[in-house]
Amino acid sequence: TWSKKRIMEVYLNVIETGDGIYGVEAAARTYFHKSAGRLTAGEAALIAACLPNPRKRNPASPTAYLLRRQARILDLMVKIGEVKFR
Repeated sequence: TWSKKRIMEVYLNVIETGDGIYGVEAAARTYFHKSAGRLTAGEAALIAACLPNPRKRNPASPTAYLLRRQARILDLMVKIGEVKFR
């Protein structure tokens, strides 16, 4: 069986994040020209806001709808706090 950390790692490396873009690292480099580890919380939230339809939504050019989703995700990130894996 896989740990929660491993499940998240695999998911974040294979999820479609744009047309022909797979994984958060590829999304970070495509949309924000930096590695995923250097994303701001706002940039990470914009990538997440594009789901579940990343082919129609572009985090580098967010619509008002995406910005509302980003704000909601950022609010939840603050409420949840840092997630630590064992």
